[in-house]
Amino acid sequence: MTDPRIGGTPPGFGEALRFWLKLGFISFGGPAGQIAVMHQELVEKRRWISEGRFLHALNYCMLLPGPEAQQLATYLGWLLHRGRGGIAAGVLFVLPSLFILIGLSWLYVTHGEQPLVASLFYGIKPAVTAIVLHAAYRIGSRSLRNASLWAIAAAAFVAIFALNLPFPLIVVAAALIGHFGGRIAPARFAMDHPANASKIFGPALIDDDTPTPEHARFSRARLARAILIAGVLWLVPMALLCARFGWEGTLTQMGWFFTKAALLTFGGAYAVLPYVFQGAVEHHGWLGATQMIDGLALGETTPGPLIMIVAFVGFLGGHGQALFGPEHLFAAGAAAAMVATWFTFLPSFLFIFAGGPLVESTHGNLKFTAPLTAITAAVVGVILNLALFFGYHVFWPKGFPAGVDAGALLIALLAALALFVLKRGVIEVVIGAALCGVALKAIASVI
Repeated sequence: MTDPRIGGTPPGFGEALRFWLKLGFISFGGPAGQIAVMHQELVEKRRWISEGRFLHALNYCMLLPGPEAQQLATYLGWLLHRGRGGIAAGVLFVLPSLFILIGLSWLYVTHGEQPLVASLFYGIKPAVTAIVLHAAYRIGSRSLRNASLWAIAAAAFVAIFALNLPFPLIVVAAALIGHFGGRIAPARFAMDHPANASKIFGPALIDDDTPTPEHARFSRARLARAILIAGVLWLVPMALLCARFGWEGTLTQMGWFFTKAALLTFGGAYAVLPYVFQGAVEHHGWLGATQMIDGLALGETTPGPLIMIVAFVGFLGGHGQALFGPEHLFAAGAAAAMVATWFTFLPSFLFIFAGGPLVESTHGNLKFTAPLTAITAAVVGVILNLALFFGYHVFWPKGFPAGVDAGALLIALLAALALFVLKRGVIEVVIGAALCGVALKAIASVI
C-alpha cells in the first residue's frame, strides 16, 4: 500500500530492522564512513529518503552533542517507523560494537603487553592520526563551500588550539555567525542540496517536498512524554548506582561523567574525545594516555560509532580498580563498559525524539539551516585540532622536543597516502599499518 504522506511504498518494519542490524556490523570508518554508508544505502540505493532531507537531518545531528552518526540513524529510523524505528536503529547501531569492544578490551588488558600485540598497536596508532586528518578533509570538502565558511573553520581551529576555548562556546559563536550571516549574505550560508539528486537516483519515499508524517509533527504532549521517559531511564540507574556504591563510587562517577560528556560536548565523536581524555585520563585516572590512544585504535577497527571508545575507557576503569574484587575482573570491566555506554547514548535518543519534530518543521528554512551550516564548518577546525593532538602523542611519545619517532611518522605518511591519493578504505589502511608496525618492530629487534 502506498502511504500518501511519502512518495512511494514505505519499507516494512522488518525490512528496516534487518538493514539497521546489518548497519551495526558493517559501519566501519568512524562517523564519516558511517554517514557515507547510510547515504549510499538510504539515499542512493534504496531511496527511502531524499538528499535534501538526509542532509537536513545530518546538520541537526552535527549540531547536537554526542555521536552524530548514531543520532542520524536514530533520526532516520524514527522518521520512517515512529518511536520503535528510532529505538531499533539507534540501539542496533551500538549493540554489536559494545559486545565486540568488551571482548577486545579483555584481550587488551590480558595480552596487551605481548610483543606481537604491542607491535600491532605501534602501527595502528599513526594510522589513526591520518584517519582523523582525513575525516577533517572529507567533512571540509563537503561543507566549506566558500571563503566565509573557510574563515569560520580557521577561527574555530585557532580558538581551540591556541586559545583553548571550550567547544560549546565555539559552537555558540558559530551559530550566531550563521544566524546573522544568513540574513546578511544568505547565499553563503544556504545548505547545498544537489538539485539533480532526484534525476540521478529517482524519487524518494520521503522526498524534499514530502509533507512531514503525522508522528513527526510537533506536539507538547509528545515532547513531555519523551522528556519524562528519558528522565526515568536516567534517574533509576543513577539512583541504584548511588545506593550501591555511593556518589564517589567509580561506577556512579562514570555515569555522571559520561552524562556530562553526552550533554556538553558538541561536534560528534572526534570533538568529544579531548573532553573524555581530559576527564578519564587526567582527572579520574581510569586509564593512561597511551591506553586512550590504543582505545581509539580499537574504535577505528571495529564497527559502530567511534565514541564507543567510552566502552573501552569504562572497561579499563572498572577492571583496573577491581570493583568486584580480584576474582571478578572481567565482570567489573564489562559492567563499567555498559554503564559508560548507557549514560553516553541515552541523551542521544532524547535529542532525536524531543527535537526531531521541531527540525522537521524547518527543512528548507534558511533561518534555521544557516546556523547549522556555520556549526558544521566550525567542526572541521575542531577535528583538525584533534588530529594534531593525537599526532603529538604518537610522533613524540616522550614529549616534545625529544626526538621524533621516525617509524611512526613513516607509517602515518603511508596511511595518509593510501587515504588521500589511493582512496583506500579505513579497514585496509588500518590492517596495512598494523602489518607495517609488526615489520618495523621485527627489523628493530634484529638491528
